[in-house]
Amino acid sequence: MRDKLSYEFEDRGEYRFKNIGRPIKVYCLLEGLNPSALSAEPRSVSSYADRPSIAVLPFVNLSKDPEQEYFADGIVEDIIAALSRFKSFFVIARNSAYAYKGRNVSVSQIGRELGVRYVLEGSVRRSDKKIRITAQLVDAVSGMHLWAEHYDGVIADVFDLQDQITASVVGSIQPSIRAAEIERARRKRPENLDAYDLVMRSLPYVWALECEANKEATRLLDKALLLDPGYPLALSLAAWCRGQQIVYNWSKNVQEDKRETLRQAQAAAAIAHDDPFILTVLGAALTITREHQRAASMLDRALSLDPNSAWAWNRSGWLHNYRDNPEVAIEHFERSLRLSPFDPMAFNCEMGIGCAHFIARRYDQAAQWQEKALNAKPSATWICRTLAPSHAWAGDLDKARERVGDLVRSYPGIRIADICESLAFSKEVLGRFAEGLQRAGLSE
Repeated sequence: MRDKLSYEFEDRGEYRFKNIGRPIKVYCLLEGLNPSALSAEPRSVSSYADRPSIAVLPFVNLSKDPEQEYFADGIVEDIIAALSRFKSFFVIARNSAYAYKGRNVSVSQIGRELGVRYVLEGSVRRSDKKIRITAQLVDAVSGMHLWAEHYDGVIADVFDLQDQITASVVGSIQPSIRAAEIERARRKRPENLDAYDLVMRSLPYVWALECEANKEATRLLDKALLLDPGYPLALSLAAWCRGQQIVYNWSKNVQEDKRETLRQAQAAAAIAHDDPFILTVLGAALTITREHQRAASMLDRALSLDPNSAWAWNRSGWLHNYRDNPEVAIEHFERSLRLSPFDPMAFNCEMGIGCAHFIARRYDQAAQWQEKALNAKPSATWICRTLAPSHAWAGDLDKARERVGDLVRSYPGIRIADICESLAFSKEVLGRFAEGLQRAGLSE
């Protein structure tokens, strides 16, 4: 008797084909036939079979003006945000998808590397007030094109065009999702398109986590808020930029910046109370002001609305660090890395894992993880604030002093008290950081 082979199939619904009068039921084989399948256990397909998984690649800017690159990126940003709101989807974060920008990589390879079943790709052409968006959805396993479409309109219609693309993607992958769910995935739209332009231009600077970039992001967001004071995304990003100034010791007035961070984050959430990104920013702001219980409530709600938010998992990881829950923190940082495996901000998760090991008194591992983060982002010398004491507690005072030297070169005159004021760890953990910095030679 022949052995039975175990394969996974996905029901793709009914399709109409040329010269066939009635719809045909289509199933897709999730496991490819290969020689090893005859003798080995089938490979896990959980990343495909558990729920639809998708990556939205950077759309190609076909405009004559290369300055319009940010506009194409903004459209992708909004499509990812809308798709992420569907809890039945697994959506790769923007920063990892952008690792493929400008590269000639096959869709099947992208699917394997990101662990996704579907890939959305497209292009944007903007000319004065007119816009054309093309998009196509590809099954990364079979290589089959599920649909391709182009959308023409004027700039004022850009949000409607984004919604049409989102609805087409959702309808092609999971037709059972109701129109009402698509409606709930829409964000609060800006009243002023010039404000939208400024916010899209600010995004690379917001996420650079560098002092000069932070200043440029703040400048652009302040201009956007002058044009549209009630634009929640602009308010939220402005709050996070000010929060960065506190957390990374760039603030000239920590207490004033804490008040303004919380004010802007709360104002954004009052307008868009069901937007997961805006709730995450409010959670981060409350973390900075050490209101940990309220922060947990905001982050839990954000993750219930968007379980695909790599950044929300990242912020939740930091909150658990600040509440002395290092093992949970590590789990959440790892979840963030899974959602965005090629994220330029991955170093921030590695940094968080390192701090979690410090909290758990695993100092060698704390130093190793933070060194890895610093190697990935050498300009982020603020890492040395917690890296130096990790080396000191691990018994490597030479390395600890070297990292304090790196810190002082970037932050002339910084003192232990300045660092403790900017960080939100528990008093006990801050005490160990302070003692380690003192051993490494930093002034109190």
